[in-house]
Amino acid sequence: MSTNIIPLSRPDINRGDISEVARVLKTGMLVQGIEVQKLEKAISGFLLAGNCSAVSSGTAALHLALLALGIKPGDEVIVPALSFIATANVVELVGARCVFVDTHPIFYNIDESLIEKAITKNTKAIIPVHEFGLCANMHEILNISERYKLKVIEDAACALGAKCKNKYAGTFGHFGAFSLHPRKAITSGEGGLLITVDNELDRKIKTLRNHGIDPDSSPINFIMAGFNYRMTDFQASLVLSQFSRFNKILEYRTRLAEIYLNEIKHPGVRLPKSSPDNVHTWQTFHLLLESESERNKLMALLKSKGVLTNYGAQCIPAMQYYKKKYKHEAENEFPNAYKTYKCGLAIPLYDKLKEKQVLFISRIINRYK
Repeated sequence: MSTNIIPLSRPDINRGDISEVARVLKTGMLVQGIEVQKLEKAISGFLLAGNCSAVSSGTAALHLALLALGIKPGDEVIVPALSFIATANVVELVGARCVFVDTHPIFYNIDESLIEKAITKNTKAIIPVHEFGLCANMHEILNISERYKLKVIEDAACALGAKCKNKYAGTFGHFGAFSLHPRKAITSGEGGLLITVDNELDRKIKTLRNHGIDPDSSPINFIMAGFNYRMTDFQASLVLSQFSRFNKILEYRTRLAEIYLNEIKHPGVRLPKSSPDNVHTWQTFHLLLESESERNKLMALLKSKGVLTNYGAQCIPAMQYYKKKYKHEAENEFPNAYKTYKCGLAIPLYDKLKEKQVLFISRIINRYK
């Protein structure tokens, strides 16, 4: 990639991280082992969350959570209309039915005021998404889930370190699922983390992720039909090395976000918002324009200046598979999610991005006509 190009994202892998991976590779012990255990202990300690399972992806984490909670064909699961497609795909994979709910027009998370009207006798779970690194209104979502006896799986793929009223994202529900994809603050390439305070659920996860092997058996005994959703030890060592500077990473991302918030002053560009009760991880800095054509023009302008961007998230019921299966008219049924998908824009924000580059991007946006 040209040195003049500013990518949307770039993982911050330094020499120390590479050295840790090399150290583990030299041992020959590559599959799930002591490094994975160390990572799980570090994450559960950081989140004050009880149990953590490292797995092969954030999608695998969500899939395992649904299976462990017994979500099955005939069940319904409430899903935000705006998210990455994996949030809905895992519901389909266990044979359940997605029930989409529109999102908040300002904060982009599920609109909690619309959840109750989507609940039926078949509803068994809610998957709130902490979109772009901002916590959903988990206190109200938990109130609803308790009234209707629903399971809660937090899709916290973007939100490791995010908080709502001093409690970490991913620690409110029965499960919290995180991603370690390269666009996240820390990465294993592909990888995920699954949090739960329930010891029995944690034991199910650790069995299901490893071919159904009883984690306490010796010699090994297969007690379930499981998956190979394991994380390798060298991946875990890569994450652990980055995790040692995780707080500094979040602080720097917040600093860059503050520069954007202070410098971008275009009247046709809506900036992201947070709230005093929340700690935002700024996994994505998301802009909203007045129309799809305006968004596309700004994307083209930024690209012409060497700045790469992308759409923020999908309006899932507008995607071909879901539109065909559920017969949704997304533009009318989920207007906020649809507009965010069609008019939204993610601009660069990552650890290697320089403050002067943020100022450069802000100037381009401000001069956009």
